[in-house]
Amino acid sequence: MNSTASVNLINDLVDANHILYNEGIVDGFGHVSVRHDGRDDRFLIARAIAPATVQANDILECDYLGEPQDTLNRKTYLERYIHSEIYAARPDVVAIVHSHSPAIIPFGVTQARLRPICHMSGFLGLGVPNFEIREFESLHQDLLIRTRKLGTHLAQTLGSAHFALMRGHGSVTVAPSLRLVVARAIWAESNAKLQSEAMRFGEVKYLNAAEAHGAMTTNEAIIERPWALWKAKLNGSV
Repeated sequence: MNSTASVNLINDLVDANHILYNEGIVDGFGHVSVRHDGRDDRFLIARAIAPATVQANDILECDYLGEPQDTLNRKTYLERYIHSEIYAARPDVVAIVHSHSPAIIPFGVTQARLRPICHMSGFLGLGVPNFEIREFESLHQDLLIRTRKLGTHLAQTLGSAHFALMRGHGSVTVAPSLRLVVARAIWAESNAKLQSEAMRFGEVKYLNAAEAHGAMTTNEAIIERPWALWKAKLNGSV
C-alpha cells in the first residue's frame, strides 16, 4: 500500500492542533491524531513539537504498533501508544486527543465524578472511567504512557466510552471524526469548569442517560458550526 493522506485531512489535523492550543486544551504538550484516509494500517500525528507550532510538513505516519513510518526518520511523541493501542482496540474511533487541560485534572485525583452538566457534554453520559497507572506499573514511573503495554491497559480502561481520565495526567478523548474529537476535548474542559462551579452551590442536576444521548446526537450533526468559529478565531476574523 502506498496511498498518501489527503491534503484536506492533513490541513484539518494542523488546524486541530492550533485550535486545541487556542482554546486552552493543550500547551507545549498534548497531541491529536487521526486515522489515515488513504490506507488502513496507519494514523497521522505530528512530530514531537508543541501543537501550536505544527505545520503540514510536520505531520508523519505511524503504524498501529505505534512506530513512525517516516522517510525523514522523524520522531513523534513519546506517548504515541495512547493512539496506536486505542485505534487497534476501537475500530469506531477515527481521531484521538490527549491533553492535560487544567479543569479536568481534579476529577482524576478525587472521588468527584465527571458527569455531563450541560447539553454540549452529553457524550460524557456514557461514563468516564479513570485510568490508574499504579495498577499496571511500579510506583517508580512518571505517569507517561511509554509502552504498548500501558497503551493497551489505557484502551481497556477506556472501553466503549468517549472520554477517560488519566489520574494526575489529564485525559484522552475519542470520536468518529477529527472535528468532533476536537469539540469533545473542548467541551469536556468546559464541563469540568461548570461542574466544579456548580458543586460549590449544592446538589447538581446532571443530564440523565436519555438527555445525554439526545444532546450528543444533536451536537454531532452540527459540528461544522463550532469548527468554523474556532478556525475564524485562529485567522483573527472574529
